[in-house]
Amino acid sequence: MYKGYTDDLEKRVKEHNSGKTKSTKGYIPWRLVYFEKFLSREESILREKYFKTGSGRDFLKGKLGK
Repeated sequence: MYKGYTDDLEKRVKEHNSGKTKSTKGYIPWRLVYFEKFLSREESILREKYFKTGSGRDFLKGKLGK
């Protein structure tokens, strides 16, 4: 499960699926299953950091039914 932020979601998914991102290249194809929208970059970065914690991963697993 990849977690990240961007200001152009469609472009970012295409980048991951084209192999332009080294860290995700080995897991192609990627599909978007969940996203949240924020008004500021700072808010989105804080949320991304939360998702990378144990409780954040648990939240996502619950949200995605895993």
